[in-house]
Amino acid sequence: MATNPPKGDGHRNGAVRERSQVYNPTIDRYVKRDTNTGRFMDVKSDGTPFKGVRKEK
Repeated sequence: MATNPPKGDGHRNGAVRERSQVYNPTIDRYVKRDTNTGRFMDVKSDGTPFKGVRKEK
């Protein structure tokens, strides 16, 4: 697990595992995906990428 002091400062060291994100230009949003099942998990509503999640090409 990527938890590093000081706690509560709003960042993590290391990537979120088994997750990826892809940009969907149709809805102009980033979509988070589970790499094990391939299912879409979440959509970012403000249009910015998810923090700490790798991007697909």
